Amino acid sequence: MKRIIAIVILAMLTVMTPLYAASAPKNLAYVDKNSQSFISVGVLKTCDGVKVAYTAAEKKLNITRDDTALTLYLGSRNAYVNSKKVQAKAAPFSENGSTYVPLQFVSQHLGIKLSWSNNRSTLNITDGSVSNTLPVLSGNMMTRSSKAVISAKKTFKVGARSFSAQVVTVSLLHPKVELDVVLAGNKAGKVEDLRSIAKRSNAVVAINGTFFDAYTSGAYKAPYGYLVSKGNIFHKASGDNRTIFTYDSNNLATMMPGLDFNSVYETGLMEGALQAGPRLLTNGKVTLDVKKEGFKDPKILTGGGARSALGITKDHKLILLTTGGATIPQLAEIMKQAGAYQAMNLDGGASSGLYYNGSYLTTPGRQISNAIVVKYK
Repeated sequence: MKRIIAIVILAMLTVMTPLYAASAPKNLAYVDKNSQSFISVGVLKTCDGVKVAYTAAEKKLNITRDDTALTLYLGSRNAYVNSKKVQAKAAPFSENGSTYVPLQFVSQHLGIKLSWSNNRSTLNITDGSVSNTLPVLSGNMMTRSSKAVISAKKTFKVGARSFSAQVVTVSLLHPKVELDVVLAGNKAGKVEDLRSIAKRSNAVVAINGTFFDAYTSGAYKAPYGYLVSKGNIFHKASGDNRTIFTYDSNNLATMMPGLDFNSVYETGLMEGALQAGPRLLTNGKVTLDVKKEGFKDPKILTGGGARSALGITKDHKLILLTTGGATIPQLAEIMKQAGAYQAMNLDGGASSGLYYNGSYLTTPGRQISNAIVVKYK
């Protein structure tokens, strides 16, 4: 009997462990349809001196800091501040393995400073010397069953020309979405089929990444630019200013000039990065300056060809796009029409490739040096 019980317990642990790991939530700020804002208890715990205790039987949250004691109840606006009954403007709730509390209520009583970005897509929380920038999810809270990735073939008209493009849109704040930057053969200088990179990474989506020395006769085909995965630098750049795509552990993605890399990396918040360029869009406007970024290749300056591009929307979606025959200015207009707020060019030509759900949407003409992949946790 003891052996049977032990086997059952072991089986339960085997089943439960992946579920627990898979449900680990991202830290974010949430704004509901009534414009009420919330943050997770996990974010509160990072504030100095804040302690949180939960009593499941009463659905009660006790939040303390110094001489302040807050009591809240899941699903109820009734709350207490140092035992005095008050009404919060919104009720705490649990979703995706995390508990969310009304932001205005806790920040007011715990002395936490808030600063929203102009388009309210990010929230900066300052507590003493510690500052934390969170992505903002507005509208409906995404669940693990909601769709995380959408693929579509679209046509974009730029001037007198029409361009057919493959477009994959990824909800970066979806609880099961994970980004990664993957090197061919897991080593700088190697090359590998994009499909192979995707499959061994268990990726749902993959697109080619940085430029690299594709035409050398040697075995080492050097990538050009910074490559960061899981917080570690796998390849350093030569100090040029080409645009870098970067993201943190909450999938808060941004783009920056290459010369800013070291100062940003030293904050310790960079989870992944990939350098390519040129920058196509900044805050929804075309902002091309290919010479400032150091590009001299006619294929970038004036020529047209197969293109891969990456965009970020205001509401934290990642747009991955491939098209053919476009110049860089035309690609910028395409990404703007596709809904990107920030956008950059990736390696193109024969490297241009896009993989989704087990097959190619755009087949590369050669093996590549590295890729950006999207996985499910």
